[in-house]
Amino acid sequence: MLVVAGALGLTASLVLTIEKFSLLADPTYRPSCSINPVISCGSVMSSPQAEAFGFPNPLLGIIGFTVALTTGVVTLGGVRLPRWYWLGLAAGLIGAAVFVHWLIFQSLYRIGALCPYCMLVWVAVVVSLWYVLLHTGAQTRSPGRRLRRWMAFAARNHTAVLTVWVLIIAALIAEAFWVYWRTLV
Repeated sequence: MLVVAGALGLTASLVLTIEKFSLLADPTYRPSCSINPVISCGSVMSSPQAEAFGFPNPLLGIIGFTVALTTGVVTLGGVRLPRWYWLGLAAGLIGAAVFVHWLIFQSLYRIGALCPYCMLVWVAVVVSLWYVLLHTGAQTRSPGRRLRRWMAFAARNHTAVLTVWVLIIAALIAEAFWVYWRTLV
């Protein structure tokens, strides 16, 4: 799953970077993912939140998703990575998830627009984090009884938990733009 999420996130980050550079070169450029007033990458890319650290956010995605994709590929190739590596990857993905959820809030309630490529990044981060946490939890040495029970529940219901997480985000999107969605029916 890390290979798929990493590849999708990397692709979305690359496209966002190209679109952002095109917008910087020509302020009248209309990004390919600006479709209507709600699905408008241009609105998102032009916001201060799109450069939260002083440079385009997708550059972080290019770095992070390259690591995730590479990790998935070498793991599929049979390489056993050390525990410290997985803990570091989990810590990085937790940071990415916090940042992505902040961006979700900004997109829904401050910017008032959605970017399809950004939403793909959101899903890729959430999926990557979830499966890395499951893997890291499975490697935990002699976890306590509560943690063992939680890990067993999470392993049994990994897709259900992930689906609920994504559906909550989808519900927030539906609610935030309900006035617009109603006009389409």
